[in-house]
Amino acid sequence: ADELDTLGVRVANLEKKADAVKITGEVRYHYTDNGGDDKANGSKLRSRIWFTGAINEDWTYTGMIQNEQDLYHDNAGDEDTKFQRAYINGKLGGLKVQAGRYNLNLVDGNVYDNRFDGIQVTYGKDVKIVAGYGKADQTVEASTYKAADDAFVNNNPNADTTYYATVSGNVGALELHGGYYAFDYEKYADDNGAGKAWKTKIDDDRDIWNIGAEYAFDKNVKLRFDYLSGDDDAAKGDDDGYVAKLSYKGAKASQPGSWGLVARYYDMGQAAYIDHTMNGYGDSYNNVTSQGFKGYSVFANYAFAKNIVGQVEWYDLESKEGSKDVSTLWSQVVFTF
Repeated sequence: ADELDTLGVRVANLEKKADAVKITGEVRYHYTDNGGDDKANGSKLRSRIWFTGAINEDWTYTGMIQNEQDLYHDNAGDEDTKFQRAYINGKLGGLKVQAGRYNLNLVDGNVYDNRFDGIQVTYGKDVKIVAGYGKADQTVEASTYKAADDAFVNNNPNADTTYYATVSGNVGALELHGGYYAFDYEKYADDNGAGKAWKTKIDDDRDIWNIGAEYAFDKNVKLRFDYLSGDDDAAKGDDDGYVAKLSYKGAKASQPGSWGLVARYYDMGQAAYIDHTMNGYGDSYNNVTSQGFKGYSVFANYAFAKNIVGQVEWYDLESKEGSKDVSTLWSQVVFTF
């Protein structure tokens, strides 16, 4: 220490800077088995490394690298590594600010749960107001439909401008919330389905609003209900939907032996959601052929040991239009460090 001090370097400062960066990780193995009208299965290994650093007393930086390895479809060892998160958090006056590439979860994942490039501000404590602007990772997986000029539209719209605003507050054990979410996206069409390159740009948008409530019977049991309504000229069928959720406790990685249960019932029109959080077949019903979905899911999770949590999920979902019915069994084990 004396030698370092003579060089103008203080050991205490070095230790402080070293502690400013924290590295954590997560490894998840999952297996999925679809039955019914779309029989398929598969498994993946997903690894995540998180970096958290202190910029100053009010601002922090978070980054995350993710690697996925396909363990089922072939023996080629297919894998993909991406820089999935990169954002800062801090304060500006009375506002909490988050900016960069972060995960955006809207309405408990019933509207959108995916990456988002943008900025979000939060104000208030007892009554919390949140507003954000940016670009969603993906938008609706709309099936091919005919536009006004009889041109066929491709299945993969590109995300464009997205903005959202929510408000929430508590009245005793009852939490009330609501919000508005606007997704503008682009599609490209060929000329009358003649097989030419996509070249005709067709702008569209999907606007969604919701109101909901969650009641805590005690610290373990909660009941939540969300009503959603959407507006999209390209969507067909019902433009609204709802989700009811009952939850009991929940497994915690830091508490071996902890466990939890979650049950949901869905009735979702095509226009009422964008990219659902579920591991079931819900997003595949977001098209003009299926026009949304309805059904239920049940989860159970358990902490086998410290930082080792397993979860099993069951979905039974059917399209709102037609007769497509797909059940999904999803199982996973997550190791954190």
